[in-house]
Amino acid sequence: MCLKLVFCGTPEFAVPTLEALVAAGHDVALVVTQPDRAAGRGMELHAPPVKQSALARGIPVVQPEKIKTNAEFRAQLEAVRPDVIIVVAYGRIIPRWMLDLPPLGNINLHGSLLPKYRGAAPVQWAIANGEAVTGVTTMRLDEGLDTGDMLLAHTIPIAPNETAPDVFLALSDVGAALTIQTLGRLSAGILAPQPQDEALATLAPILTREDGIIDFSRASHAIYNRWRGFHPWPGAHTLLRGKKLIVHRMRIRASGDIQPGVLSIAGDKMIAGCGGGASIVFDEVQMEGKRRMGAAEFMRGFQVRSGERLGL
Repeated sequence: MCLKLVFCGTPEFAVPTLEALVAAGHDVALVVTQPDRAAGRGMELHAPPVKQSALARGIPVVQPEKIKTNAEFRAQLEAVRPDVIIVVAYGRIIPRWMLDLPPLGNINLHGSLLPKYRGAAPVQWAIANGEAVTGVTTMRLDEGLDTGDMLLAHTIPIAPNETAPDVFLALSDVGAALTIQTLGRLSAGILAPQPQDEALATLAPILTREDGIIDFSRASHAIYNRWRGFHPWPGAHTLLRGKKLIVHRMRIRASGDIQPGVLSIAGDKMIAGCGGGASIVFDEVQMEGKRRMGAAEFMRGFQVRSGERLGL
């Protein structure tokens, strides 16, 4: 069944779902995305990936700065009269008037197995917390924070060496297929929404720069998992000689009697002590204001010595 819909989304994660909706024959009458933003050294305006995909397919795009009390935007959506509104990583809270507009409601693709990891950064926090599996859930939006009734879910494993971009890529593809399946069953009247169990809910708050600070009192696997989850931003960073040191690549060293936050140099290996007795090997680093480089080159250039303390 072909449905007339409005698609709300912004980043690359949402693009496969938009493309799948078009390929499935649904009438994507309008795409809603965030305004173009300035980025890079030149602070040039960049169009969101969803906008680029929509324009390439000849789909009209609107980019309202605000939506809750935007009369012009409301009139646009009411004129479309969509059967359903699809929301994938749009980045705005959907107001009541939008929730009430389409007969099939507002269907959201969320990057976790709800009710776990509600919030802005579910993929990142799942990896950072060392989860072995994650997934996507389609849900019917309500006015709460990812609290609406669940529709369908799909689970995928998280490999021990996967970072957030790896998992985002996998989830975006399975999420696109799940959205198509959800719409098919919902329009056929054979999908029963399931309330979330509030007792099982956990939050995945928006990431801050401070989340990337390495706390060397943590166990090595916890530091490594946070680096995987917070890559590429806020990443993992500490201080060396009072300057910011970004760790672009790291790995766990199973043994090593090094005090937490203390460096040990073993040949070409740059090792940092962690809580619990194990340690972390820094494979690629970048000193504030300098280029990124392998640890061996960095240690030669900066004359790094065993016993130096990190975080100071």
